[in-house]
Amino acid sequence: MAVQTRVVSIFFIQLVLLAVSGPNRANGAGLRTGYYDESCPDAETIALKTIRKAISKDVTLAAALLRLHFHDCFVRGCEASVLLDAAEEGDAEKDASPNFSLRGYDVIDDVKSAIEKSCPGVVSCADILALAARDAVRLVMF
Repeated sequence: MAVQTRVVSIFFIQLVLLAVSGPNRANGAGLRTGYYDESCPDAETIALKTIRKAISKDVTLAAALLRLHFHDCFVRGCEASVLLDAAEEGDAEKDASPNFSLRGYDVIDDVKSAIEKSCPGVVSCADILALAARDAVRLVMF
């Protein structure tokens, strides 16, 4: 039994090391504060105001939005696939069993709608999800 536990422990340590030492996808060209300053100057302000309104009604949405962002990014990177509804030919990522209890979709929809009114077609859903998670956590921290 001790040998089996040790083998499992070594396996997980190797798995973590592999994940940490894998290719670095962060090349510095990703989302950062001020990324949309020229193409959609009000995007971050709109996102923050919308998130602040939602968090004021339910503070637990901060954790929900962070979890939603994590579930989106964990498998194939941050591409907002967790937000997509199922197509006729298959299941959606949001319908997978680990994602059944995710919530906050309505908040992301509200942020997307508000930003689209200001600058349609500019800010990606993946970036909106990242902004929402960032702002939600920031709002409950201070």
